[in-house]
Amino acid sequence: MKHNNWSTLMSVKAIVISLFCLLISFAALASSNQVILVMGDSLSAEYGLPRGTGWVKLLEEQLLKQGSPWTVFNASISGETSSGGLIRLPNLLNQKKPGIVLLELGANDALRGLSVKETEKNLRKMIQLSKKSGAKVLLFGIQIPPNYGQEYTKQFKEVYAKLASQEDVELLPFFMAGVASNPSLFQADNIHPNDKAQYQLYKNVWGAMAPYQSILKSNPAN
Repeated sequence: MKHNNWSTLMSVKAIVISLFCLLISFAALASSNQVILVMGDSLSAEYGLPRGTGWVKLLEEQLLKQGSPWTVFNASISGETSSGGLIRLPNLLNQKKPGIVLLELGANDALRGLSVKETEKNLRKMIQLSKKSGAKVLLFGIQIPPNYGQEYTKQFKEVYAKLASQEDVELLPFFMAGVASNPSLFQADNIHPNDKAQYQLYKNVWGAMAPYQSILKSNPAN
């Protein structure tokens, strides 16, 4: 009899804990706004471009075009690294309470020769912080030229798919797809995409945002 009572008590306790966790999850979702937070580097910060011509602006225009209530806050900074993004992210999550975070970082880590493990750790923490705040995450896959060494290049590329799988977030496999192999789409430094490349970058991002279309069209006032 005592054993049965104990089993019943533990079952009830498990149910209560499950309901509590569910309520916490709902509270996190309810506290998020219809804001898309872009955390990126120069590839997203309109480096070398006329203001208002980058892919982020094209994303904003698309949302307006389809009557979406969502807005975009671009927190991208030229030269940003994953460690810099990690430092800035908590305040941005607290202030903007985004419903979606677009995470485009890592290229400058490679340029500075930072370890792949360090980049992975920083990106993972950013993903986890974003999810904990109630935001969905789209991780942008970044690839680097083979002149960094085949092993480093391979490990760097694999980090993004690995993180997306382990942390259960959406992945844009290669942000620069359709651009990287076309020299005419780069500025004079041969590093940064020019204004002609921005539409392709936007298309890459918009296509990867397909899983979010139902919520992008939603309006809680309706």
